[in-house]
Amino acid sequence: MNTTATPLTSPDPSHAERDLSRVWSSVSALLFLPAALVAFILTLTTERAGRCLTYGEGCAKGFPEWLFNWSLGLGVVAFIAAVAAPRLRVRQAALTVQVLAEATALMVILSHA
Repeated sequence: MNTTATPLTSPDPSHAERDLSRVWSSVSALLFLPAALVAFILTLTTERAGRCLTYGEGCAKGFPEWLFNWSLGLGVVAFIAAVAAPRLRVRQAALTVQVLAEATALMVILSHA
């Protein structure tokens, strides 16, 4: 009996779905810092910010640091989960959470204008 055992699951490249969640998570994390810098510069170009910097008038009471810190922390945790998770569903959910957390952090910066 010279039969070769066939594997139970044969990887068929035509059916294999290409997973880019790790790539998109990394791209999203790398682009967050430039996006935050652009949002901060846009905040500084408003009339209220110019008046605050020049004359000290109309300055906002304070930056909502707690919301920014929570969304930034959640984005970091979601990034780690999106890169390290072994299952596709978990990586996709973590990528969604990461993008939403980064968007929230950027909105916090823009809303302070």
